[in-house]
Amino acid sequence: MSGSDIAGLIAAGAFVVLVVLLAVPIIKLGKVFDELRTTIKDVADGTTPLLGEVANTVATTNDQLKKVDTITNNVSDTSANVSALSSLVAATVGKPLIKVAAFTEGVKVAMNTKPSGKARRSR
Repeated sequence: MSGSDIAGLIAAGAFVVLVVLLAVPIIKLGKVFDELRTTIKDVADGTTPLLGEVANTVATTNDQLKKVDTITNNVSDTSANVSALSSLVAATVGKPLIKVAAFTEGVKVAMNTKPSGKARRSR
């Protein structure tokens, strides 16, 4: 065996050691990728039903909001009707009541006036 054969054997042995040392991290990286694939599959399997539930919740919420909108419109109409009714009552009952109150106050003032004394006295 010559010197070059021994150098070749040493180089081949070093290459085998290098391949073995590099194989360990590559195997660990492969396990990490397997775990990552499993985790992504689990997340995807869990997300699909969750998205269906969210869609149902949004649909139900939209239906409830439509009902609330109808109720709000009815309350608005009722408020407008009550306002119109109060204006009508104020116009039909309020003004005559003010006139009656003013007349009553006038009669009251007229009844409380005393004669001034400049009038002739009877003897």
